[in-house]
Amino acid sequence: MSDEVSQLADEGVARVAAAADLDALHELELELLGKRSRLTAVKATMRDLDPEQRKTVGAALNAARTRLEEAVTGRRTELESAARRVQLEAERLDLTEHLGRATVGHAHPITQTWERLEDVFVGMGYRVADGPEVETDWFNFEALNLPPSHPARSLWDTLYLDPAGLDGVAAEQLLLRTHTSPVQARTMLAAVRDGWGPPIYVVCPGRVYRRDTADATHLPVFHQVEGLVVDRGITMGDLSGTIETFTKAYFGADLTSRMRPSYFPFTEPSAEFDISGPDGEWLELGGCGMVHPNVLRSCGLDPEEWTGFAFGFGIDRLAKVRHHVEDLRDFITNDQRFLEQF
Repeated sequence: MSDEVSQLADEGVARVAAAADLDALHELELELLGKRSRLTAVKATMRDLDPEQRKTVGAALNAARTRLEEAVTGRRTELESAARRVQLEAERLDLTEHLGRATVGHAHPITQTWERLEDVFVGMGYRVADGPEVETDWFNFEALNLPPSHPARSLWDTLYLDPAGLDGVAAEQLLLRTHTSPVQARTMLAAVRDGWGPPIYVVCPGRVYRRDTADATHLPVFHQVEGLVVDRGITMGDLSGTIETFTKAYFGADLTSRMRPSYFPFTEPSAEFDISGPDGEWLELGGCGMVHPNVLRSCGLDPEEWTGFAFGFGIDRLAKVRHHVEDLRDFITNDQRFLEQF
């Protein structure tokens, strides 16, 4: 009887695999597994068998039923998928005439500039670092040698946040970062704390905030990129060479750079750097200088052992120069006619 049960399962699995549609499969399922199926009839005769035979036939019946149920389930899945494909094909609509001319999107020109800058500096051996846009007063000012009396702390320049309205936030003053320089402080502190540096060679791109009125040359929300190097024996000559290498890598071998004396609280000495324009004129690009000893000390580094340089400039302004855009506001108005040019 066990052989008969196995033969019933073999024949049933073959018939299930050949079922042409869901209706035929349903009828076959009733025939093979229903109350009037052959398997049910065999099961009813088990009461007349001795215990040993009953055990053998029962195992064969369970195995046969499992095979048939799995075969029915698999075939149903196949037939349902085929029916769904037929339905989707029948309901498919050609909307080409309603879509009109389709264009392929691309990254925003500021994003393109950001990514290209990262590629240039990574190619020069730097790694990319980032940090929070909501900063503490210490990271945004104190750690960078900006005393409480510094004009940058004025309410007219900085967007401060009220920590009382933020759940779980300490009473420390919070603000929207005014530059990406806090990432430098965070990177130096992390390097000392986690023991992976110095040496430190990082570039820090990101979004920053100022209380500026949008005009052709200013935006209240814009983007900066900062570079930081901390190592033994770093000099202004290394800084000048780095800026020159960047200028040629980003703008082309025909352009060059120069540095002019300036002042920043977080660098000493400090400089502004310019690049030569295609017409021979000089274009101011950003600020730079040797990391101030006070900044190194704030971040746990001994200025007698370590020296470094930092530089920074606006990504939006760089895109403006590179693409000869007259008004920075064009980058944020989302005029598709403007964006399609890049």
